[in-house]
Amino acid sequence: MLNYNIRAENFEVTDAIRGYVEKKISKLERYFDDIPEANVNVKMKTYSDKTAKVEVTIPLPRLVLRAEEASEDLYASIDLVSDKLERQIRKHKTKIHRRSRKGSESVKTETVAPTDEHEADFDIVRTKQFQLKPMNSEEAVLQMNMLGHDFFIYNDADSETTNIVYKRRDGKFGLIETE
Repeated sequence: MLNYNIRAENFEVTDAIRGYVEKKISKLERYFDDIPEANVNVKMKTYSDKTAKVEVTIPLPRLVLRAEEASEDLYASIDLVSDKLERQIRKHKTKIHRRSRKGSESVKTETVAPTDEHEADFDIVRTKQFQLKPMNSEEAVLQMNMLGHDFFIYNDADSETTNIVYKRRDGKFGLIETE
């Protein structure tokens, strides 16, 4: 059973919008054998440049589904988010199915324990070691861009702490400072 919590910023949620969101998101229930008890958090926002952003978060027992999309039309954004969530569910189900087939070829049906599922998701496939160089955040951003990475770890020259700069989805940069 999905319970909907729909919030909007800069506009009011009408019955038509609420019905459309519930209709699109409830289509995801077909992918579950037992319809889980879950709260669907939908956050919608409109901007002055006439774009509409929709964020949906569905915390499930073994998985958190989350998607966000923005477009010029609110209904199109809802469609895009719904499609993205559907792809996530299919990908997750395929991963579980492949894992269960790989684990035992002779057994036709096998349920995967949650611990097995989580352990396989966190396998470390590569380890890197490097020396952190003292620099300021501007130098770190330049270094990150030169390497073509989305984040860069460095020692702050002033505070002598390990910090991380990262590229945000909006193209700007973020800084994580450690204590």
